[in-house]
Amino acid sequence: MSKILLTGGAGFIGSHLGEHLVRDAHRLLILDDLNDFYSPAIKRRNLEEVRRVGPIEFVEADVCDQERLESIFAVFNPEVVVHLAARAGVRPSLEQPLLYERVNVFGTALLLELSKKHKVGKFVFASSSSVYGTTSKVPFSEEEANPYPISPYGVTKLAGEKLCYCYANLYGIPVVCLRFFTVYGPRQRPDLAIYKFASLIEQGLEVPLFGDGSSLRDYTYIDDIVEGILAAVELESSFEIFNLGNSNPISLLEMVRLLEAKLGKQAKARFQNSQPGDMPFTHADLNKARRLLNFVPKVPFETGVDRFVEWFRKTRIKK
Repeated sequence: MSKILLTGGAGFIGSHLGEHLVRDAHRLLILDDLNDFYSPAIKRRNLEEVRRVGPIEFVEADVCDQERLESIFAVFNPEVVVHLAARAGVRPSLEQPLLYERVNVFGTALLLELSKKHKVGKFVFASSSSVYGTTSKVPFSEEEANPYPISPYGVTKLAGEKLCYCYANLYGIPVVCLRFFTVYGPRQRPDLAIYKFASLIEQGLEVPLFGDGSSLRDYTYIDDIVEGILAAVELESSFEIFNLGNSNPISLLEMVRLLEAKLGKQAKARFQNSQPGDMPFTHADLNKARRLLNFVPKVPFETGVDRFVEWFRKTRIKK
């Protein structure tokens, strides 16, 4: 049993992870600002799902609020910090790069500084496949020495990794950075492609497809991501970076066709120009994660979409 501070714990990934941590009898404090990037009501429902598993402590606060965070660390004194909170998404980062820099870079630096001050025993940082660029060798490997991300979001996540390395190297904080590859499943954010497309198809509305449909994404089911995070929390190391993906890229058109089949409805597709900052492909090299985390993704894409659609229809009926 550990005292774990989980930032962003009211979100999609955070709420699933929170359930597992509570089930494993950890004392859990969730910190989330419940911002309006998407409906705060969704995040509150996510928190209730975690509470159904067991007791948690919850603080509504911004990861950039230094005074509030200092108080939280002083009172709770966490042994482990799992930092998932971030401004997410490639396209919104093009519109608000300064906000992304503030939350994703300064917020991470503040948490690392407080972790140093309060002698936190482990820091797990949620990074992203967006740190890789179009010049990265495929499949994307953690061994790449100098990736060039093509969005402000990707740049902020790479900056976060560099800060993590600095604090691990200078102050001996054990840190693991996890590069997530297109996570999907129940409770997925409504702005993400699978949820967004399922909603449009279900309503018979036009589905905007950027590019010619050949872009590839390494979709990773939420349960596999959670297993990878839990393994990272337990890993004994000074500093490591891992890809967490499925290593089986799926094309945009293939994803839409599968949603059509599961929903029993045809998409009204409208092709548009590719968007700046969007990667034409992502593909995770999992050799390192297999070796050191024993990470082997178990959920095939079709199975994961089945589970997502079942949840999606249940939640729509409830509304």
